[in-house]
Amino acid sequence: MPSPTPNSLLVIGYVWPEPRSSAASGHMMQLLDCFLQHGWQITFSSPANDGEHKADLTALGIREQAIELNHESFDTFVRELNPAVVLFDRFMMEEQFGWRVEQQCPQALRVLETVDLHTLRDARQQLLKNHLAAGLGDDCAALFNPPPQALFQLMAASDTAQREIASIYRCDLSLMVSDAEIRLLSEPFKLSTDLLLHCPLLLDSTPRATRAFAERAHFISIGNFRHAPNWDAVLWLKQSIWPLIRQQLPQAQLHIYGAYTPPKATALHNATQGFHIMNWAPDALEVMEAARVCLAPLRFGAGIKGKIVDAMLCGTPNVTTPIGAEGMHGEEVWPGAIVDNAQAFADAAVQLYRDESRWQQAQDNGWRLLAARYQMAHFAPLLMARIEYLLANLEQHRLANFTGSMLRHHQHKSTKYMAQWIEAKNRL
Repeated sequence: MPSPTPNSLLVIGYVWPEPRSSAASGHMMQLLDCFLQHGWQITFSSPANDGEHKADLTALGIREQAIELNHESFDTFVRELNPAVVLFDRFMMEEQFGWRVEQQCPQALRVLETVDLHTLRDARQQLLKNHLAAGLGDDCAALFNPPPQALFQLMAASDTAQREIASIYRCDLSLMVSDAEIRLLSEPFKLSTDLLLHCPLLLDSTPRATRAFAERAHFISIGNFRHAPNWDAVLWLKQSIWPLIRQQLPQAQLHIYGAYTPPKATALHNATQGFHIMNWAPDALEVMEAARVCLAPLRFGAGIKGKIVDAMLCGTPNVTTPIGAEGMHGEEVWPGAIVDNAQAFADAAVQLYRDESRWQQAQDNGWRLLAARYQMAHFAPLLMARIEYLLANLEQHRLANFTGSMLRHHQHKSTKYMAQWIEAKNRL
């Protein structure tokens, strides 16, 4: 079998990137830029239809290739391309295409862009459902801080965990945006950190000229409506938090932006209550910079939050929950407030909105946090150095990951036998 084509990257995308619609797509574009800056030839493929706000990859010199699920044409495509590195965008793509990559180009380095831990997000969503079913209301302290063993048991018992962690094992390297999730995988789940790399949002975090306190007005919330945690945040705002803010600031206005706004969201629009559903923002940073305070009342989720990073880039203080802040600030002071109930959320939002000195301090904290945690100049070289090291030492790396080799072997065999069974059945 011929050696892989040097400096050739194949991305198998869950969707075509829409960096103005989601943080996940923004992170993908940052990863692509890392490889482009190092002279790699990139082919981006996906079985998805073009999205409404799809990035123009060809303008960046990236080849685009539509692919089909469960189709032999992919085998020919990937065999002829023979990439040195295959980047799977979320574990579902590794499940669907990983065994075909293994068949056609087994020497390719397999990298998984996790986006966030889906099993963690699912477990927290179930905890929220239990919380609401029990009638526990807007005090979410227990919801946000379950006993670690209880959270692990809920995750470990799920089908999603079995699939997602098996996918991480089958890959040579998994990119994790959250160091909190690295701890979760390496401690209770016992994964080797040799399989994981902390790769958060990659930014030029130099403080930019932004509007002053007096030049800003209104509250903002932003997020793709197709993402379940964002929709739940809008509901919590509407039902509980925003009425409490309006009690203290009767003229306050909240502008909620998000791609793919469904009718159920549009139905929440109420101008007399100052609750405005604004649909998609062509420039998220422009609307974020015009607002005085960002609200991110996330009751479940995983990974790190692009909306909060955008707020910091724009010098906009935020109020969020422990879920929203997880994995984002390390030892740095939070640029706003982290709260665990609706009343505290409203009070913190009003204080930031009214108090210029408090607001200015939160903005300064955001600049420091960005510089400490999200510098592309720091993380991009680490990513490319790990890629080059694994390419040079792939055999030894895979030998140390026996569980992953075993799972790849059985995935290959099971799919091969299934294909043979289908072929035999069709001949009957």
